[in-house]
Amino acid sequence: MTDRLKRKAGRRSRAMAMMSYLGILCLVPLVFNRDDEYVNFHARQGVALWIWGVVAILALYLPGVGKVFFDFSILVITFLSLVGMVAVVFDRAWRLPFVYNLAMKL
Repeated sequence: MTDRLKRKAGRRSRAMAMMSYLGILCLVPLVFNRDDEYVNFHARQGVALWIWGVVAILALYLPGVGKVFFDFSILVITFLSLVGMVAVVFDRAWRLPFVYNLAMKL
């Protein structure tokens, strides 16, 4: 689904939104751009992906299933992060499957 959110003009807004999908760097836009609805949307999704990545790393301690879950999670997280970055390039706010619902609860 494609939504148009209000964003401040300029490269800073777009750069902060792009940073939202780069692992722990998602916390920077979340903290410093609370007033920009567009950046906040992407930062929330980025935080949800980052949390999923941390859980995947912790799952490596589970014998057997942990490695499979980690491999699957990293593949999906990488794909969804790329989709999020493409959304930023096209100046859109795409709701990432499964991630959006979790992100809005954060």
